[in-house]
Amino acid sequence: MKPLLPRIAALLFSALAAGAALADYPDRVVTVVNTWAPGGPSDAIIRPIIDKFTTKFGQTFILENRSGANGAIGAASVARAKADGYTLLFANVGPIAISPSLPDKPPYDSLKDFQPIGQIVSASGVLVVGENFPANNLKEFIEYARKNPDKISYGSVGIGSSTHIAGATLAKQAGVKMVHVPYRGSAQIQTDIIGGQIQAAFVNLGGALPLIQAHKLKAIAVSTEKRSAILPDVPAVAESYPGFDFNFWYGLMAPANTPPAVINKLHAALVEALAAPDVKKLMLDAGLDVAPSTPAEFGKKVKDDMALWHRAVANTNLQ
Repeated sequence: MKPLLPRIAALLFSALAAGAALADYPDRVVTVVNTWAPGGPSDAIIRPIIDKFTTKFGQTFILENRSGANGAIGAASVARAKADGYTLLFANVGPIAISPSLPDKPPYDSLKDFQPIGQIVSASGVLVVGENFPANNLKEFIEYARKNPDKISYGSVGIGSSTHIAGATLAKQAGVKMVHVPYRGSAQIQTDIIGGQIQAAFVNLGGALPLIQAHKLKAIAVSTEKRSAILPDVPAVAESYPGFDFNFWYGLMAPANTPPAVINKLHAALVEALAAPDVKKLMLDAGLDVAPSTPAEFGKKVKDDMALWHRAVANTNLQ
């Protein structure tokens, strides 16, 4: 019996030490990985959140951009990270809900390798063109595409991304031919539309709104089933092509097996940040719907959306 006592004492000490470490979380810098290139609309969504986290916890939360492969590179890095709460994923629909249905499977399982913390926002996409493009509405856009097959190049944030699938689905439903041009982030897409290198793209409404308001981009149609309250005069694609409905979301995740106490702390901080008047106003002014959820609710949404996007990918010839 005597040799057993030191082992029991060691186990109790380890348990107490682990509990103390969780109570002190975070006690050093936390890295939040954004799967898109710097300077895009996704940065504008997550930065106010991590600023609130830094203030609340008294520890620095930094944003690290790891783009490429429709977000799979950044997501994979978090899936491989230590499950201690010090590496988090600024998750979005592309690498989490869409990539698993693509021919080139990502090196992670979206349901098994990540622990949801909570959804942050949902957003409409908007089809935009340059100010000199010879179309001011969806009807004129499709007519131009029909008369000029393969003359419209449309950008996306990567092969198999939500913006790619939205563009390919519109082309299929309208019976037109357009050329897909993949990018690593939406900021460069919008720059190239303004510069004339490409002609169109579905982009995040919140990120494009300032350029639309400045008349540098023209909003042709929104990607959600109903019109956006922030652009009520811009029709939904679904008004011309029923069933067209693409909603983009962002949320926060951690590697699987991150301690529940850490997840609960982060979830509470996320809900608090999203309820802050300055953050809420920033999101609403950008055309984003604040959508806080519990970890379980967010996990269910991911699972449901994976099925939805699987059908969308199967019905679209992506290239």
